Amino acid sequence: SALPEKKMIFKGFTVNKEDMNKLMLTPLIHYPLQGGSALITFEKAEVAQRIIEMREHVVELSCGALEELDQCRVQVQAVPVEILLPSALEIRLTQSSRSILVSDLPSLDISKEALLDKLELFFSKTKNGGSEVESRKFLDDSGHMVLTFTQDGVAELLIERGHIQVPIGKGKYEVKISPCMSGDITNLQLQPSRCPRTVLLLGIPDVLSEESMRDALEIHFQKASRGGGEVDALAYVPAGRTGVAVFVEDTG
Repeated sequence: SALPEKKMIFKGFTVNKEDMNKLMLTPLIHYPLQGGSALITFEKAEVAQRIIEMREHVVELSCGALEELDQCRVQVQAVPVEILLPSALEIRLTQSSRSILVSDLPSLDISKEALLDKLELFFSKTKNGGSEVESRKFLDDSGHMVLTFTQDGVAELLIERGHIQVPIGKGKYEVKISPCMSGDITNLQLQPSRCPRTVLLLGIPDVLSEESMRDALEIHFQKASRGGGEVDALAYVPAGRTGVAVFVEDTG
């Protein structure tokens, strides 16, 4: 199926030339949650598997001061969490002929815009190896800056220098000049994967406040007598609302 356009930033380092074409992916999965559901992550995978195999769970609730309502019970379903993970990825990289990537920016007590102004002014001067700057952009995710010149050839000469000292205020700071690369995903293959420690709970009625329901679920599924175990995290979305859970790589 068609995939939506997605901006991606790849970070890493090269050990030797043989590793130049290798890329490690770290999953960051956004998983939609419907109302009346919860995600519960256990410390041990065998606990999650046991909860899924039991399927139906009756959770006791404290519903208020009335004695006849003091022991309400709700039935919820436990199902596995299936997500799609990339199994193969091909990217076509293109180097910009007019742009450079400026990194190792100094940490100064000035605004981001003021720092960009000073860098743009420096690189716009021919005596510094630059030329007229067409555009500039600060990359918040990496803390780097992209400068695009109006003339061809300027970027290539600056990249050859590698590093350059920039006077800012009373000091001089060395910044790194690298090629500015843009990438297009030419092939992306996904495969279904089951979360080993996380369980999706469905059919949760809206009978308690959000905090009370979350506490009741965590108390229930921590009990070994109910098949549970130590809970690492729990996210609950009440009926009538929606949420998004973010899954990261499991390093435990």
